[in-house]
Amino acid sequence: MGMTKDPQTYQIIGAAMEVHKNLGKGFLEHVYHEALSIELNTAHIPFEHEVMLSIYYKNQLLEKKYYADFICFQNIIVELKAVNKLEPAHTAQTLNYLKATKFKKGLILNFGAKSLEYKRVIL
Repeated sequence: MGMTKDPQTYQIIGAAMEVHKNLGKGFLEHVYHEALSIELNTAHIPFEHEVMLSIYYKNQLLEKKYYADFICFQNIIVELKAVNKLEPAHTAQTLNYLKATKFKKGLILNFGAKSLEYKRVIL
């Protein structure tokens, strides 16, 4: 998957694996949010949690806002899920967030599966 070429994404996935190893599956998404915040701090990964981002349509600011679960390293949108398995709709949603915010990289982390499921999304 070329993780060695993307050390930031690799670090985030490592933190998420640590959370999944300790909590397993079955908790609500908010539990994973809190646990991942702790793990990102421990790993010295710079992040913001539940960040309000503005969305533009044809250079016009929309009233609706998008809240990113996490923004790590000031340039990676990280979306958390706690579902049985990732679906194409999750990827489509993350791609839309990337387009709307002009970010280039996204990461979907699913804590609801038996093992941590993750998917890199590149715009």
